[in-house]
Amino acid sequence: MEERLKLVKFCHKVYEKGFVSATDGNLSLRLDSHRILITPSGKNKGEVLPEDLLVIDYSGNKLQGKGKVTTEAKIHLLAYNSRPEVNAVVHCHPVYATAFATAGIDLSQPVFPEVILSIGEIPLCKYGTPSTDELPDSMKPYINYAWAFLLQNHGAVTLGSSIEDAYYKMEKLEHAAQTIFIAKVLGGVNTLSEENVTKLLEIAERTYGIKPRFGKYAESALSPENSEPRKVSSEPLSYTEIIENRLKSRAGNPKVNPFDVRSRSVNEKVENRKLAIDEINKIIKEFKF
Repeated sequence: MEERLKLVKFCHKVYEKGFVSATDGNLSLRLDSHRILITPSGKNKGEVLPEDLLVIDYSGNKLQGKGKVTTEAKIHLLAYNSRPEVNAVVHCHPVYATAFATAGIDLSQPVFPEVILSIGEIPLCKYGTPSTDELPDSMKPYINYAWAFLLQNHGAVTLGSSIEDAYYKMEKLEHAAQTIFIAKVLGGVNTLSEENVTKLLEIAERTYGIKPRFGKYAESALSPENSEPRKVSSEPLSYTEIIENRLKSRAGNPKVNPFDVRSRSVNEKVENRKLAIDEINKIIKEFKF
C-alpha cells in the first residue's frame, strides 16, 4: 500500500504543477523483478486513487487492477528492461519542455550546473506515433545513458532511482526549459565554458553516476580553423530578423536556427534580407495562406 500511496502523491503533484492536463501522462515505479505499478489509461492524474493503479509485468501484461493498461507503457518497459538502476518513470507534457520538443530544439547545451550534475544531457527524440513501437524506438539511441528525454511533438520523459527522483528530474527539466526560453527572449543564452563543463562532468560521474555527454558540444564550440571560440555580436537580432529566420526554418532551410537570437558574427554585415521566392511558396503551401 505504501508504494501505491507514494505513486498517487506524485500523480497529484504533476497535475498540480501543470505538467499534464486532462488525462495526459503516465507514471510508474518498479515493485520488484517481476512487477511494475503504473497509472491506468484515461485517468486524470489529479484524481488518481490507490485502487486505480495497475500492476503489470515486464512484457506489459496486466496482473492486477480494473483499468486499461496505457499504450504508452512501452516507454516504461523500455526503461525498466534496459536499465536496472531505473526504478521509476514519469511521462508528462510540461509546457516549456514540450514547446522546445515541438520546435525541434534539444536542451543538450550546458547552461545550468545543477542540470548537468543531476540530469546530464537531455536529448531530443525524433517523433514517434503514440501507441506504436515508434515511440520507444525513438528513445533507444539514448536509453543507455539519458535520464531525461524530449519527445518531439509530444512531451517529456524522466527516469529515476525512485519515484521522487524521477519526479524532481521532471520538475528541474521544466524549470530549466522555462528559464532558457526567457533568456532567449531577453537576448540569448550564455553556455558554460569547456573548462567548467569538464569540471562538472567529472563531478557528475563521480558523485551522481551520470555519464558525461557534453563532449560533442564542447568540441563544436571551437572553430576548426584556429580553435578559438566564435565571437558573436553583443547586440541581439531584431524582431524582424528573428521572425524571418523562423519563417525560413519552417520553409525547410536547414541552415537557419530560428531561435538563435545572438548568432550574428561581429564581422557580419547587416543587410535587409528577403525571402527567396521558393521559400515563400513553401511557406504559403505549408500554412495554406
